[in-house]
Amino acid sequence: FSAALSKNKGGPLNLLLMGSAAELTGPKTKTVFLEDLPPEEVAKVQEPSGLENLGNTCYLNSVVQCLRVAPQFRKALESYTPASTSAQTLFLSTLRDAYTQLDRTSEAIAPSALVRSTKMAFPEFARTGPNGAPMQQDAEEFFSGMLTIASSELKEDRLIKAALPFTTPEELGDANNLVDALFGLKMEETLTCDEFDDKGAAAGSSGGDDSMQVEGEDKTPVEPPVKSFDLHRKLVCNIQGGSDGSAQTNVSHLAEGIGLSLNGTIEKRSEVLGRDATWTRKQRIARLPPILAIQFGRFYWKATPDSQDHSGVKCKVMKPVAFNSIFDVYEFCSDDVKKELKKSRDKALKEEEERIQRKLKGESEEKDDTNMETEDVEDDEEAAALKAALAMSVQSNDDKPSPVGPGLPPDFQGHYELFGVVTHKGRDADGGHYMAWVKASGNSGKVEKIADTDEDNEDWFVFDDDEVSPCKTEDVLKLKGGGDWHMSYINFYRAKK
Repeated sequence: FSAALSKNKGGPLNLLLMGSAAELTGPKTKTVFLEDLPPEEVAKVQEPSGLENLGNTCYLNSVVQCLRVAPQFRKALESYTPASTSAQTLFLSTLRDAYTQLDRTSEAIAPSALVRSTKMAFPEFARTGPNGAPMQQDAEEFFSGMLTIASSELKEDRLIKAALPFTTPEELGDANNLVDALFGLKMEETLTCDEFDDKGAAAGSSGGDDSMQVEGEDKTPVEPPVKSFDLHRKLVCNIQGGSDGSAQTNVSHLAEGIGLSLNGTIEKRSEVLGRDATWTRKQRIARLPPILAIQFGRFYWKATPDSQDHSGVKCKVMKPVAFNSIFDVYEFCSDDVKKELKKSRDKALKEEEERIQRKLKGESEEKDDTNMETEDVEDDEEAAALKAALAMSVQSNDDKPSPVGPGLPPDFQGHYELFGVVTHKGRDADGGHYMAWVKASGNSGKVEKIADTDEDNEDWFVFDDDEVSPCKTEDVLKLKGGGDWHMSYINFYRAKK
């Protein structure tokens, strides 16, 4: 540059600039580094945070993590304002606060307040061992206790509306609190005396022609079936093999164990016979919930008459019981519910047949704008419910399925998808370790099929207290038991869209 100036002898120097004459601007998208984000934003893009173990509190941590991804339950807790202060209201308030903390950080938190309020609300969970350390507790007992408290506190209509905004009184039925609306199963129980046929006539009676009856003669005695309704908040998979606990049926799959738990025999007085008789018990689901909890009957009480104190001992069933990521409740439903589910199933089958026919004919399967918009908002519950109302309004009354439960997806076919599993490891029913396995909100890449199955191998997380690790659906389906590894104890399913 100095040589050019000297050569020009102080005269003007011409410079040629290469490049665009447009005004320079910054990048369209600003680069943001993870270190610059606030903690609550970091928590959204990293693995979910864990819960520290504060002394055999894995039973609590595992259940809390599974329900963390139940948005209906979370929305009701966020809208909850206790009217007074008690052990029960403090428990729900600290549970809500624990979820808020978990969402705002990517680091594990110490649920100290929740543990303290749990021991206040459930004094049996405050027991300590001979060395003064907290004793291990049962995760299912904690879950059931949580639902009991929530059912007594979350009773306002506004809380149910916050969780299930488009639910009608007809869908809710007799569910007068949030828990029964979310987890409640209305069970239809039918008792039939074994010494009478299905119509209530005495077994072995000839029936005969009514015209042959002698006037004034007593007719064949009739014991009609006894039908009643009850409310349950979970289904039980009976692993031991029968509802009375003494049957030797081998249970190898979840559906087999549930079927056995819903059927059985009892001893009951027959008013017609004037004595006790054997009755067959049959239970079926008369109202379905948005969230379905299933407990595996892993633990049972074994009498020890030969021991010194005759107190008995709590045992664990280690046998393997397989389950799938999709659970079909159709065969366990009442006839009325089956009728409505069949309408949706027939409609889906017809649509699939039409799609196959179009494909065989080489026709275009392009979707209209309405369907594309529906896919974009598939995860938006309010938009999905609004679309369901519009879709149902154009159906004929004969084809339109009646509601079979609150907060269920449109055209619900009775299929539930697995989203959480509480597992127990160890042979000691009063010890061992609990962990939570929770389905991720999305998948990091293309979803492949598990080898030799139709199961999607989706992303999950396993919560070992404060340690959180990624895993896959194939890892979760291996939690069927049969060894010393973790085995399923409580499965959480949600209605499949």
